Amino acid sequence: MRGREPIVPQRRRRIPPQFSWVDHRLVRDGHVQGRNAPALALYLFLVTVADADGLSWYSEATLCRQLSWSGPQLQIARAELQQAALIAYRKPLYQVLDLAPVIAPIVPLPRRGGEAVSVGEILHHIMEGAR
Repeated sequence: MRGREPIVPQRRRRIPPQFSWVDHRLVRDGHVQGRNAPALALYLFLVTVADADGLSWYSEATLCRQLSWSGPQLQIARAELQQAALIAYRKPLYQVLDLAPVIAPIVPLPRRGGEAVSVGEILHHIMEGAR
């Protein structure tokens, strides 16, 4: 079936081992803090209707009807969830993303022809790569 591949395959959702379809890390790791109610409502809806990989094909019209929203309300809630890296969206596909921490790629330290590099420079470079 066309469009069946996740948008972000390395973040395919895995059902957590606790007795819940909603991952406890959503609260425990602070993902709900600072989120507005419409964004959380959309997240809950998507978690509820998504398949085992976190995928959902609900149209904007259906989501607006189900949640009693206008198109702009849906767009604002979706943008907030995308900004928080809780979902990915590529029309018409939604993906609820795994809540595992995303580890920043290691950025190699530029070499300087055999010169010594201070610990401070190394730490500064590591911190820059983590942002």
